[in-house]
Amino acid sequence: MRTTIDLPDYLYRELKSRAALGGLTVRELITRYLGEGLHARPGVSGGARGRSAPPVAIPATGKSIRALSRAELRKADQDLEAARDARSARR
Repeated sequence: MRTTIDLPDYLYRELKSRAALGGLTVRELITRYLGEGLHARPGVSGGARGRSAPPVAIPATGKSIRALSRAELRKADQDLEAARDARSARR
């Protein structure tokens, strides 16, 4: 099904950036986020009052960051997911 939503420019840029870093399309990432949100248990959240921690701002250094391949991005994503799973198992 197709639908149209209006997003603020800053939010769309962040969404597009995260999709690219994860080797996904914007559509795939939105589908993933909606699925996770719909399947989350009501009343269970990761942070205080249902909010996640604010992002960490890192000052610019002027240095270039090398691009990662899709395989490297996928591996990093898998490592993060494994770390989250390990933290959840400890609770």
